[in-house]
This record gives sequence, structure tokens and C-alpha cells, in this order.
Amino acid sequence: MWIPTEHEKYGVVIAGFRGTVPHGLSLEIGDTVQILEKCDGWYRGFALKNPNLKGIFPSNYIHLKNACVKNKGQFEMVIPTEDSVITEMTSTLRDWGTMWKQLYVRNEGDLFHRLWHIMNEILDLRRQVLVGHLTHDRMKDVKRHITARLDWGNEQLGLDLVPRKEYAMVDPEEISITELYRLMEHRHRKKDTPVPASSHHLFVQMKSLMCSNLGEELEVIFSLFDSKENRPISERFFLRLNRNGLPKCPEKPERHCSLFVDLGSSELRKDIYITVHIIRIGRMGAGEKKNACNVQYRRPFGCAVLSIADLLAGDSKDDLVLKVYMCNTESDWYQIHENIIKKLNARYNLTGSNAGLAVSLQLLHGDIEQIRREYTSRFTHGVSITRKLGFSNIIMPGEMRNDLYITVERGEFEKGGKSVARNVEVTMHVVDSSGQILKDFISFGSGEPPASEYHSFVLYHNNGPRWAELLKLPIPVDKFRGAHIRCEFRHCSTKEKGEKKLFGFSFVPLMQENGRTLPDGTHELIVHKCEENANLQDSGRYLKLPFSKGISLGNNSQAVKTTKESFWITSFLCSTKLTQNGDMLDLLKWRTHPDKIAGCLSKLKEIDGSEIVKFLQDTLDTLFGILDENSQKYGSKVFDCLVHIINLLQDSKFHHFKPVMDTYIESHFAGALAYRDLIKVLKWHIDRVTEVELHDHIQEVLKAQEYIFKYIVQSRRLFSIATGGQNEEEFRCCIQELLMSVRFFLSQESKGTSALSQLQAVFLSSFPSVYSELLKLFDVREVANLVHDALGSLPTVMHGDESLQAVKLQSIGKTVESHLYTNPDSRCILLPVVLHHLHMHLQEQKDLIMCARILSNIFCLIKKNSSEKSVLEEIDVIVNSLLDILLRTILEITSRPQPSGSAMRLQFQDVTGEFVSCLLSLLRQMTDRHYQQLLDSFSTKEDLRDFLLQIFTVFRILIRPEMFPKDWTVMRLVANNVIITTVLYLSDALRKNFLNENFDYKIWDSYFFLAVIFINQLCLQLEMFTPSKKKKVLEKYGDMRVTMGCEIFSMWQNLGEHKLHFIPALIGPFLEVTLIPQPDLRNVMIPIFHDMMDWEQRRSGNFKQVEAKLIDKLDSLMSEGKGDETYRELFNSIIPLFGPYPSLLKKIERETWRESGVSLIATVTRLMERLLDYRDCMKMGEVDGKKIGCTVSLLNFYKTELNKEEMYIRYIHKLYDLHLKAQNFTEAAYTLLLYDELLEWSDRPLREFLNYPMQTEWQRKECLHLTIIQNFDRGKCWENGIILCRKIAEQYESYYDYRNLSKMRMMEASLYDKIMDQQRLEPEFFRVGFYGKKFPFFLRNKEFVCRGHDYERLEAFQQRMLNEFPHAIAMQHANQPDETIFQAEAQYLQIYAVTPIPENQEVLQRDGIPDNIKSFYKVNHIWRFRYDRPFHKGTKDKENEFKSLWVERTTLILVQSLPGISRWFEVEKREVVEMSPLENAIEVLENKNQQLRTLISQCQTRQMQNINPLTMCLNGVIDAAVNGGVARYQEAFFVKEYILNHPEDGEKITRLRELTLEQAQILEFGLAVHEKVVPQDMRPLHKKLVDQFFVMKSSLGIQDFAACVQASPVHFPNGSPRVCRNSIPVSMSPDAARVIPRRSPLSYPAVNRYSSSSLSSQASAEVSNITGQSESSDEVFNMQPSPSTSSLSSTHSASPNVTSSAPSSARASPLLSDKHKHSRENSCLSPRERPCSAIYPTPLETSQRMLFNHIGDGALPRSDSNLPGSDKVVNTTPSSWSLDSGKEARNTSESGKLISPPVPPRPAQTASPARHIASVSPSPAGRSPMKGSVQSFTPSPVEYHSSGLISNSPALSGSYSSGISSLSRCSTSETSGFESQGSEPAVTVPSYSISEEPVRKESKTPPPYSVYERTLKRPVPLPHSLSIPPTAEPPALPPKPQLVRPNNLENSSRRTEQVPRPRPLPRKVSQL
Repeated sequence: MWIPTEHEKYGVVIAGFRGTVPHGLSLEIGDTVQILEKCDGWYRGFALKNPNLKGIFPSNYIHLKNACVKNKGQFEMVIPTEDSVITEMTSTLRDWGTMWKQLYVRNEGDLFHRLWHIMNEILDLRRQVLVGHLTHDRMKDVKRHITARLDWGNEQLGLDLVPRKEYAMVDPEEISITELYRLMEHRHRKKDTPVPASSHHLFVQMKSLMCSNLGEELEVIFSLFDSKENRPISERFFLRLNRNGLPKCPEKPERHCSLFVDLGSSELRKDIYITVHIIRIGRMGAGEKKNACNVQYRRPFGCAVLSIADLLAGDSKDDLVLKVYMCNTESDWYQIHENIIKKLNARYNLTGSNAGLAVSLQLLHGDIEQIRREYTSRFTHGVSITRKLGFSNIIMPGEMRNDLYITVERGEFEKGGKSVARNVEVTMHVVDSSGQILKDFISFGSGEPPASEYHSFVLYHNNGPRWAELLKLPIPVDKFRGAHIRCEFRHCSTKEKGEKKLFGFSFVPLMQENGRTLPDGTHELIVHKCEENANLQDSGRYLKLPFSKGISLGNNSQAVKTTKESFWITSFLCSTKLTQNGDMLDLLKWRTHPDKIAGCLSKLKEIDGSEIVKFLQDTLDTLFGILDENSQKYGSKVFDCLVHIINLLQDSKFHHFKPVMDTYIESHFAGALAYRDLIKVLKWHIDRVTEVELHDHIQEVLKAQEYIFKYIVQSRRLFSIATGGQNEEEFRCCIQELLMSVRFFLSQESKGTSALSQLQAVFLSSFPSVYSELLKLFDVREVANLVHDALGSLPTVMHGDESLQAVKLQSIGKTVESHLYTNPDSRCILLPVVLHHLHMHLQEQKDLIMCARILSNIFCLIKKNSSEKSVLEEIDVIVNSLLDILLRTILEITSRPQPSGSAMRLQFQDVTGEFVSCLLSLLRQMTDRHYQQLLDSFSTKEDLRDFLLQIFTVFRILIRPEMFPKDWTVMRLVANNVIITTVLYLSDALRKNFLNENFDYKIWDSYFFLAVIFINQLCLQLEMFTPSKKKKVLEKYGDMRVTMGCEIFSMWQNLGEHKLHFIPALIGPFLEVTLIPQPDLRNVMIPIFHDMMDWEQRRSGNFKQVEAKLIDKLDSLMSEGKGDETYRELFNSIIPLFGPYPSLLKKIERETWRESGVSLIATVTRLMERLLDYRDCMKMGEVDGKKIGCTVSLLNFYKTELNKEEMYIRYIHKLYDLHLKAQNFTEAAYTLLLYDELLEWSDRPLREFLNYPMQTEWQRKECLHLTIIQNFDRGKCWENGIILCRKIAEQYESYYDYRNLSKMRMMEASLYDKIMDQQRLEPEFFRVGFYGKKFPFFLRNKEFVCRGHDYERLEAFQQRMLNEFPHAIAMQHANQPDETIFQAEAQYLQIYAVTPIPENQEVLQRDGIPDNIKSFYKVNHIWRFRYDRPFHKGTKDKENEFKSLWVERTTLILVQSLPGISRWFEVEKREVVEMSPLENAIEVLENKNQQLRTLISQCQTRQMQNINPLTMCLNGVIDAAVNGGVARYQEAFFVKEYILNHPEDGEKITRLRELTLEQAQILEFGLAVHEKVVPQDMRPLHKKLVDQFFVMKSSLGIQDFAACVQASPVHFPNGSPRVCRNSIPVSMSPDAARVIPRRSPLSYPAVNRYSSSSLSSQASAEVSNITGQSESSDEVFNMQPSPSTSSLSSTHSASPNVTSSAPSSARASPLLSDKHKHSRENSCLSPRERPCSAIYPTPLETSQRMLFNHIGDGALPRSDSNLPGSDKVVNTTPSSWSLDSGKEARNTSESGKLISPPVPPRPAQTASPARHIASVSPSPAGRSPMKGSVQSFTPSPVEYHSSGLISNSPALSGSYSSGISSLSRCSTSETSGFESQGSEPAVTVPSYSISEEPVRKESKTPPPYSVYERTLKRPVPLPHSLSIPPTAEPPALPPKPQLVRPNNLENSSRRTEQVPRPRPLPRKVSQL
């Protein structure tokens, strides 16, 4: 039975549980669970990470933990009772764990590893805390480390700042908001600005001296030197090196490293140097022989210097090598470091051995204990401490020092009878009073222990040596008296004996008889003659002698024997026990000399402060002793001395002695009667504040008042204890009188900065420190009243002395911070006066920083939800006094511009934040009663209105993101909770006072605006939070957005008819709220839109305003990233919504205006679909097709459905920017043309818009034209640029602007040059199908044709698409998908290549036009594309596949031509036809013949510098024919069985025969040309080709071509082909040029890979060697059709529409010249309406035809000689699978040429100039004879062709679809009109009547450019800007602009009959 648990409430999972049992709960290790029930070893409960899922789990899988339960029962909450730091660690590590894995995914390796180390470290520390064995101090230290690491991790991961108090998280509800703000601000400041250390230390480690010839021991002395003052500032660090230059005692590391401590910040400057002096221990001369002298001397070696500024950069200098210098003369040794610093190069140079000193240096910052903790490795093995000279900057009480510093300066000695100067050595001893030498009291430096004697270094032959060596004598105080220093002088001989001979001595006593020590300074000592050491043993004998020339003993009158020799030393005493000051000694011994008391008291002020604080207690005892004994006589002077000492302790140097004085007052002070005198003297001074001559003295007294009061109070307490409380009333009266004087003194008003105001400021600055002393004797309320009266007496004038006002505020601030104010009884007395002064300062906006601090302290004392009566009264007082001024202050400071300096800006933010926290604290403390009183306090509605407007404005400011730092979420949530509570109170006042007749729009608008921005705050969007954070917020505050949303709805409902005031203004803000993905909030807000529509309908009969605003705002909001799929469904769905409200759509359907309402919702929903897609696409980094396609979809929607010109133009420019970023310059130009079409050449002024300045419409259109031309130029679409150049030139000409006209003509000319000179690549085109529901709306279940990038083939394009849609699945077939694919919740991509069908046939069919020009028309302005799929119908013949090989040809028609405003457009229509095997064979041969003609022509006219393409093509065709290529066709179609079974194919069979014969002729001519140009190394291959050709002829039954040589294509009567007008060589013949292959000559298609036959191995190898191809020749050349079916992955696909068919080398052969290697524009032969040419000089006569037919009489069927030429036109469709549909006829030839499908003969008809379009088979039409056609090349009328098939475009050629063009993909207009043939024969063409579809006439000028032609669903040809009118005689390029207008008018009238124009945009919607 399940029993509710009592104690087992909370636990942690210690083993994973899968939950496989019924009702089992799946758990992971580490999950925390809350247990509800238990039963037989099982628990029932839930994991805290998912409280909604409950289940059972084994009890032994759970480790129970202690927890307390709140709200026992169904909604109980379990809180673990563990340490709060542990709780925080656990939850934080869980959050980090998830984010840590994401770091790995995002490849942020550095942070990933650092966070991993930190997490492990926190886990280790957590274990230590959990064990519970740590000491209190250690626990505190561990928690400090934990919180530091938690904060670091949170900051790195962008998580929230956690407020903490003593390392534990604080609950923001348990402390005041001001305190919370301070905690947050403290942690933020600590994080941002580390506090600079005031103390610094220099670590020095000696490593070695690197020198080539050492051999002697060395002494190295480090010290710090101030070059500014020319003195050392530290003691010395001394160490010894061995003969190898290494430290002498390596086992004692403290001997060779030291820490120079207590450096102040002022000493970290560039003129502080580290000096290193090196002394060698050895012979007198460095080069002397070893046996010269055995005695060793200290001799100078070298010096090194380094500025401490070099260490300020930061890192330690571990391997620093200092250069060692030596002075040129030894006499300069004492100042060598100064010379090096000053760079006096003449006085020093590098040591001869080039010595270098290796040291390690590091500058450390902070307290010495902190340094020890942070740099434990430095202190592990010990380090010596080197102090500063003298006391440190701060003298600590209890510090015991007694150090005497002696500097051995210099000496002056006589020669002593020698011819040369002496080598003087000084030996120093410290001798006590008994004559004994004191042991170990001479310290050379910190690295070496003290010694008993000192030997100076020796300067060679120098009677005036200078040493400047510093020594420290740490002599104890007890041995100081009677001790003296003795210095002995010896001459050091350099002779063999090396003796040191004594010749004199000096001495100096350390203390005089009167107790004074040796005074600091330089002393000139007398050198006494002495040559025997024995004479020095009895010190008593020489101590009676004089020792100094400046000081003599009082009782010694002996004459000095000699004064010529002197010795100088400098002494400096650093002692806390001894003094050199006689005045101090006299004062302390005042009782021995009572008559000197007055003088001693007067001289006390002149004594150095360090001397006074050393003897502080003794001095104070002396003063109060004098006061007790003779207060009348010395009372005033003692008071002055006491004031002097008290103020002395205010100095930062002696600040730490204040506790010493406090201790003295508490424990040692015994002056029980002193209070009377102190009060009397203090009152006397205060009463005389107006006397100017006493001003300075009174100021000193007032500074000291804190300690004076302490002495008064302690004295009175001592008196009370001693007397039992006598004279209490008298004492109270004295204090009252004293404070009366104070009040009078403070109430004095001063003008300007007078002396009086200064005294008032001094008094106020220290007055708050008196409160605590008064509380020791008086009641709290008494003291509070005294302070109230004192502060209340302050003048209220604010224009007085500003410094006094600041001090006054500081005094009030200290009052609030004092213990007196914390007591509730005194607070109610003091609060009014404090608030009074604050109000005055805030009103004047002065001293805001101090005001903010005082207010914060006031609110820190008022805890949240305190219901005490005193607190409620305080809130009353504060509300009445400060609320209004607080609001005004916040408004004022937030409206000011922020200061520029970072420090000032930080201060500004702090002030703002503190005022805000004070306001929030006040509002949180206010209860219903407070709000009611506040609202009732306003006398008029105007006052209430102003207040509400003010507080709403302040709330809007508080909500700003910049109000608090980004990671202060805790503070923001607290602020929002206060704001929403306040708004709920104030909304009642709004309803009661400002509705109906009192309605006020401004205040209601302010309310709604506040509510909207409140809901939209980033910190309230819980969906962005982690689950744990979201749970905490919801538990503490709930979802505040929903609360505010309900309040908005409630207030809106109250408005009634006033709602009309807010329509449409509030549509945008409310829409923004509904975009938040919170279901409850949306359900509340969306019905408001119904209300708006209803009221707008009532007012104006429609809701156009609502619609316009809704759409505009929706666009801007969705672009910002708001809204989601659910929102769109919510708008459109009919699911029940919040409360009684149905969905918006359902509600609208009940209204009378439901049709327009439903239409609006549908429009908005469709817009949202596009906007959501747009937003999702824009989130991606790189520009891809998805972004562009999405923008195009949105742009079209705005134009066609919404007719919003401004939005349309905005998205035009967004699309333009995307194209530029992707370098789609042609598309960018087309896009900008959309805007250009909206403008006219007028002078209408246009406003500033986007990046356009204010200008006229003409100027903007001119600017657009130039930009578009530039982009067409960059996109190599020069033909379009030329048209625009002409248009703008026309404008310049009309304005006679010849300067710009000239530039434009030059630009136009340059574009012509580029067409002829530069290469352009022809793009590939790909059909892409997007299937499945997971695609964006604008792509879903649609198919597009995409224009590929340069060099992009099918594989690359497919990979690019898969990269853009990484979740998509590539379909591996080309069949149309079924419905299951359409409806699948997935993404499917179907991609294959398609062939373009050019529209403009006129340019392509004309003779003499260079390929550079034609290439443009092949791939620009393409509407139609085709794709062929081979398949077998019926039984497949294994012997010959061609018998059953059919081709399914699919034609795709786009909504808009390519290129255009996008690289891809949707397929509007698809048409499918099937081609029979015979038609397929005809097309294969036609294509191959055309290819051969082109290559032969190019080779013959020397256009080809490399003949490899011709060689390979000949080899492929001949080899295929030999091995069964054409023979297969013969077997399939020329046999009797086929002819009898297919009588309808007679003409087609005849055509196939003609083509085989034609191919043989071309091959023979090609071999002849090849023989002329073939290089020698390829002769064997040519011979092989000739041999194989004869075999081929015999297989075809051809014997000889001699009889028809004139008709043969192998004869050029003029020796060269005809050259076109512009001298560009043409292909073989003008009338032969019909089909132009799209592939380069090297690239042969997969479409021709039918046969299993191939070149012979020899030929294959030869061709491979020639061309560099890696593929076998059968892949390259094979013509024999293969029956393999098409698929995306097949290499045998019949068409390049499916796959790229040529290898990369074939696509762009490196063997071709630059001019030809990418060329796909090779001219081809076409026999249609061919004039006489070089290859075909004259049309064949009938006899010639008969002769030609007779040749193959035995082997081939005869061609029908009676068929007219028009029936035998060569089928020019280039693809081997590409025979055009029999179900569509669209004539694109300008002259109306059309070829029909197989139909019976029909009578001839005159050609119509119109272009006819049909999607069904046309009715039969007749044929008419064509003049000038060649009989032998005339085909049978076997089929009709779509417009593209008549084109010579290589884009149609399956065999060239993957080729590369030298010209780019550009777009231009169609050429309209008829072409006059001139002298060439006229042409008559069959005409068809078609009724199924509208006719599109080529000769008409197209309407203005539109993206989608919505009326007819038909593509509109071209932008109006690029349309070309017809001309009587059209040139190769577009016509002159003069002819545009008349033809446009005529053609437009004709066109309007059939193609209605789209709905135009309104011209004057906006001034854009």
C-alpha cells in the first residue's frame, strides 16, 4: 500500500533507472527527486527537472538528503537544508553541463577546456565542504574560492550575475531593493574594475654572473635608488658568489633571492632604479700573479642598473641579463650608478670580460599576506625581506624597531711619509661600554647574516677615498646606551707580505649622557693616530678624547692634536623606542623641571609626529597629569596640545594609531575631572567662531571634537563611578549649553566662502562621530532630539557656499549611517529633518550622488513587508515628502546626455541606479492605504494627471535595456514586479477619473504604451531561459506578461466608444504583444483586433486603416525576429481561445462585414507565411538562393496583392543588396530596374528615402540608370547596358547636355568593345523541385529553373543546394513525385539539368554575325527549357536498341524569363511529348553534322589554333561508323520490313538517308582540311582516319563524290570562305550557320554516348595523347545510341538535362587559345534558306539533284526530288534526345518560320509575321516552295518544332549542354520585326491558325517589366527599359532610340488586344 512519506522527501539518484516497469519513472544519475509516497522498497515521485511527469522508482537507487517542506499537502515544496553555497553549486553545475557540451559543438575549444578545469575544481571544493571537517577560516576560504569560480563561469557563459552576501546567495524578497542594488553593483564593479593595490613588492632572484675570466669570489649588492633625489630608498640585498659566478650557498635559497617590500605607488616610476654593485674578493690588481700577495681585499668589479619602469608592463622577467659596467677611474666608483643612469659614457665602459648578470625580477602587487597566498612557490623555500630605509608609509602600532643606519662616506688621509698614496681599508666594530666588541650587530644586507666587523673595499693609491657603503646596525635598546662605533684605518700593502698596517682610528658614541641618541645626518669624525692594535683594547682611554669636529663632550677640553685627517659617516636612526629629540625628553620629564612646563607644551607642536606617536601613551599621561595638577594655569595649553595630537592621528601615516588612542581612553585614561575643563574650553572656542584671528585655531579644535567628546564622556563616566553619579544635572546643563552654542554657530548664515562657512563645514564633517559618545550618557530619544535640533538649525539657503552644502549632506549621510538612526525610536525623530534637507537638494538637483547614497541607506533599514506601525508611518512621511521629487529627479538625470569619460559615465550610471532602487524600494513598501492616501492627496484632476503621466514615463525609463547591466536579471525581475504591482493600483485611478466626459487621450495612450513595452521586455521572455531558470522565475513571480496582458484587455474593454481614438495607433503595439509566443497572452490580446475592426467599420464603413497599419507593423516586427508558426495558425485557426472568446476568424464570420474581414485575415496570414520564411532565411550567415528567393516572393506579394509601393521599393533595395553581396550583378541590375520603372523623366521633387537624398525624379532616375548600367557592365550583360545608355543619352541630348552626352556615348562605345573583345561564360540551367511540407511556403511543392554560377556543373549545383538545405533528401530519379512526397513531413530535392530554348531566333540565324554577339541571345531572355528522357517502348531488340528507343521531351515554361531579378523562377507550365526512334536518329545525325561543319569552318578560317577538337570529332564519327554507328540506323530504319510497316515515315526515312550521305560528304571535306593543317606527329592518325573513312563509305554504299563535286561541301572556288561585314571570320558559310553547339569543341556530350563501339586502342591512345583527355574516346565521341534510361546519377543519360556529361578537361580544354578554349559559339551549317556560299556555291539544278540521287541508287532509297525545299528543311534541334513536342507550336522566328509535325501535304500559305503559340497539335497547313534551298540537303517535313528548336542556340544541344562559353550570361531584349533579306531570295513559310492560347506577337513592344503577370499567368517579356522596337532593317544589335516611340505606339495598340497590362502601381502614393 502506498503511504505518504513523512521524512523521505528529497534525494539524489545514485544509479540510472530506465523505468521499464509499469508507471516507472526514467531517471539518470545525478537527478534530484521529490518523493511523495513509498511502498515495499519503492518510491513514487517526480524528478525536479520535470515535475509534471510522476512515476515509481526503487528506493535503493536514491540517496536521501535532509530537506524542509513548505505548504505540506498537494502543493508542497521541498527545500534542501544543505548549505546555500552547495545548493548553488549543484544547480549551477547542472546548467553549465548542458552549455559545456554546446561549446564543443560550436568549436569553442579554449573555453570548453577552461570550463572543464573549473568545473572539476568546483567539484573538488564541493567535496571538501560536504565532508564538513574544515575549520571555520578554511571553510570561509573555500567558499570564497567557490564563489569566485562560479562568478567567472557565469560571466564567460553569459549567465546572470548572482547577488551574494558572505558567499551565500541572497533572496531578493528578503532584503530591501536598495541593498540588493548595492550587492549587485558591488559584484559588478568588482568584476569590471579591480581595486588597484596600494602596496607593491619587488621580487629579485640572483642566478649567476656570466664572465669569461672570473677566478675570484664576488659580492653582489642590490638596492633601490631614487635618481631624482640622488639617494637610496631601500636597504641592501647582499649575497656572495663563488669563483664560477654562482651563488655560494645553493642549499640556502633565501640567500640568493629577496623581496623588496612596502613600495608605494609613488615609487613605481621611471626614475627609480635597481642598482647592482659587484665587489670582487682577491688581489689588489686583477692581473697580478698568484704569489704576489696572499692577503685578499674587497675591490670594485662592476655595476649594473635597471629602471623599475621596465617591470611595469606586467609579466616577470625570468631570464634578464644585465650589462655590467666599470668606471674608468676608481675614484668615481662611489657614483658609478649615477653616471650610468645619466649616461655619462666618458666615465664608464663595459668590463673587459663582457660580464653579464643573470637575474629574475617580478613586480608583485597587494598586501604581503596576499602575496604569500598567491605566490606560494616564491615563498616555499624561503626568501629574505629587504625593507625600505626608515619607517614605511604607514606606521603600525606595536611595531618594534631599533635600527641605526650608518653610511661609510669618505675619508681624507695624509701620505704618512710615503711617496705614493695609501691603499686605505676601513674596519668597523660596535663596542659596548665595557670595551667589548658586540658580536653580530653589523648587517651588510638582507641576504647575509649580521657580522661582528666590517671591512670596506680598498681603492688603490687613494688618500681621499669615497666608499658610500650603507650598513645597518640592529642594536637592542638595552645595549644602545654606552655603546660606540669604532672605525680603524689600515694601509694595505701590495708587497709579498701583504700586511695591513694600522695608522689611525675614529669613534662615535651612539647616545649622549642626557639620553639623546646620535642625531641623524653627516658627521665629520676626527682621525686619531694609532699604530698599535693594543692601544685600542682599552676603550676607556680614547673615549675621553673628542670624536667629532662638530660635537664635543661637555667635560672634555683636551686639544685636538691634528685636524688634517678626517673621516665622514652619515647616521640615520629608525627606532620606536629611542628618540633624538630633546624637547620630547623634557616634556616626558616635566616633573623634574616644573619651570619648563610652559615651554615644553609650546614646543610639542614642533616635534616630529613619528616621535610623538612612538611615545603616545606617555605623552597623553603627561598632558592630563599637568591638567590635573594645574588646570587654571595650563588648561588652555594642554587643550591645544591635545588637539594637536588628535589631529596628528588624522594623518594617513599615523592613522593606524587611532586604535592606540581608543585603547588609551578605554583602559589607561584616568582624568576624572578633565571633562569640566574640556567642556569649558571647547565652548569658549565655539562661542568665538566669529573672531577672525582665532579662525585657524578654532578650525583645529573643531576637527578634533570627536576625541574631545570621547575624553569628556570617559572623564564623566570615571567621575560618576568615583562619586556615585554626583553633579549629573550640572553635567547635563553643561552639555545643553555646549550644544546651544553649537546650534547658534550652525544657524549663522554666511555669504560666499567665508571663514564662518568653513568652520561650519569642519564641525559638520566630524559632528556625527559624537553621537555614539553621547549615547553612552543619554537616552536615545534625548540624543535624537539634540541632533534633530542641531541639524534643524542649519540654514536652508541653497545658493550659499557649495562646499558647505556638500559637507552638510555628508553629515546627514553619516547621521543616517550612524547607530543612532538605526533605532526606530530615534529614527522617527530624525527622519523629517533628513528628508527636509534631501528635498531641498533634490529640488535644486545638487549633490545627487550624496543624496542617492543617503536615500539608499534610509531604505536599507526598511525591510520588505514590514507591518510595524513605525515603518508604515515612516513610509507615509517619505511618500509625502519625496515621491514626487524622486520621480522628477529620475526624469531629469535620465534625460541628460551621458558624460564622455568612462569614470564619469560609471558614476552617472551609479547615481541613476541608486535613485531607481530607492524609488522601487518605496513603491514596494507602499500598501493599499498608502496608495489610497497618495491618490486622495491630489486636489485637482490636473495634478493627478500630471502625476500619472510622470510615473508612467519613469516606468518606461526603468524598463529600458540600458537601465541595468545585461546580466542583472535578478534586479530587472524585482523592478518589473514592483512596476506591475504599482500599475495595477494606478489603473483603478485611471478608470475612475479619466473616462467618459473626463477622458484624456494622452494619459491612456501613455498607459497602453507602458504596458506594451513592459510585456516586450527581453528579461520577461521566459521561452529564452533555461528550464531551471524559467521554473524559478515562475515560482517567484509567475508570468508577469500574462498579468499585464489581462490588464490591457480589461482597460481596453472599459474604453467604450473612446476606442476609436486609438485606432489605428495601437494596432502596431498590440500586434507586437501578440507576436510573443505565449499562448495565454495571445488568447487575451488577439480578440482586441476584432474589436478594433468592428469599431473602425462602424466609424468609416471599412477598416482600411486597420489593414494598412496591421500589414506595415507586421512587416517590421517579423523582420525583427518576432512571431512563429503557431501565431499564424492562431490568427487563422478556429480553435477556441481564452475564456469566452472564439478565434478571431470565427468571430469575424459572425459579423456583417465578414467577407472583407475574412479577406483581411487571409491576406495577413499569407503575408505572415512569407515574412516568417523571410525572417528564418535572414538568420543565416551567407547569402544563398533561399534568401534571394524569399525576398523575391515577399516583394511580389507587396506589389501584386497589397499594392504597397513604399514596402515594395524597400524590398527591391533589400534584394538589390543581397545580389550585390552574392556578386549577382546582372540580377542586381534587373532588380533595380523595378524601381526605375516606377519613375519618370520629370521634375517632380522626391523626398529623402533610404540612401537617396532629396532630389527630383529626373535626377533619381538618372542615378538609377547609371547604377544599373554599372551592374550590367560588371555582370557582362553589355547589350542591356547599351540600351540604357541610349535612353539616358536621349535625355541628355534633349537637354543639350553635350558634356554628359559625350561621356554616355563613350560608355556605350566601350560596351560595344567589351562585347567583341572580352570573354563571357555561358551558364548552365537546372530544374529544381522542392517537395515536402518542411520547405518554406515560397518553395513548398514547387519546381523552379535556376541559372547556375560560372563553371558550375550539375554535381556542384546539387551539392550547393544540399548545403543550403542540409536536411533535404536528394531524389535519384527524374519522374514526377506522387502525392505522398508532396504531403511528407520532410524535404525532398529533385535536381537535373535543362536546356534553354532561345526566344530570339533572328540574330542566331543571320549570317555574318560573330559568335561573340550570338552567344548573348542563346542564354538570355529564356522562358522555355527542355529536358529529354530516353525510354524503350514495346519489345527491346537486343541486337539493335535503336528500334525501340523513344525520347520523352518535357518543356518547362517559366513565369518570368531568365536572367531576371532572381537566379531562379518558378515553372508555370510543363508540356510533355514523345519522339519516335526515327525522329531521334534524325536529330542525332543533324547535331553531329552541324558540329562537324562548325569545327571544319573554324579550322579552315584559322579560328582554331589547335586542331585537336576536329581530330577527335572526325575520329569519333568515322570510328563509330566503321564499328556500326550509322549502320545501326540502316539496320533499324532502312530495311523493307520497317518501311512497309511504317508508310507514314517515308519522308523521315528519306531525310535520314540524306543526312547519312551529307555526313559522308562533310567527313570527306573535313579530312581534306585536316590533311592541310595536321602536324607531322599526327600524320599516322590522319592516315588511319582516311583508311577508316573508305571503309565507312563502302559500308554506306558510296563509291565516289566526283560527279557532284560542285554540290559537295569540300570545294571552295574562291579558296576561302566569305567574310562578314565586320571582318570577323564566319563559320563555313552564312547560310550553313544554324545550330551553334553550346559545348566547347573539346566537349562532346553524353547524349551521344549510345554505342558500345569505340575507337581502336591505337587511335584512342593517340587522341588521348593529343588532347590530354583521361576519358576513353567512346565516352567522348560515341554516336551510337544506347537505350539506357535517364536518372540523376547515370552517366549514360540521354541528355545533359539530367547530368553533366563531359569531364572537366573537356569542359574547358587548356589546349585551346584564350579566344577559343571556352567557346561554345562555333557556327554550324544549316541548309535552310541558304544563299550561295563558298561551300555551296550555287543552288543545285534539277540535273544535279538527279545525279546526286543516282549515286547511291543501289544502296540508299531515293529522296523525293519533287518535295519543296521548305518541306526538307534540316531539323536543327541539337540534342540527340531533343526532338520538339508534337503538342505545342510556338513560332519564335521573326519571319514566321515554322516546321510542322508529320501531317499530309497541305497547300502553301503566306507566312504571317506574328508568332503563334499553341499547346496542342496544330491543324494541317500547306507547304510552299522555298527558293535557294539545296536539293540534296532538303529534309522531309517530318515534324514541327517549338520556337527553341528553330534556334541555333547551343543551349538546346544535348551534346553541348555542359559546355563553357567565352561570353557571360546576360539579358537583353527581343528583336522584333521582319528582316529584309536584301539581294537574297524571299522566303515563304507555312502559317497555322491556332485558337487554344493567346498569341504573343514578337513584333509588339512588351509592357513594362513585372515580376508576375497575374492576369494571364503569362510571362511578360522584358522590362520596358530594355525593350527594343522593330526596325525596317534590324542590325545585329538593338536599334537606335529614335525609332522607339512610333513603333512602340503601333505595337502597343496591337498587343493590347491580346495581352492585358497588369494592374499598375499608383504613381503618387508617396514621394519616393
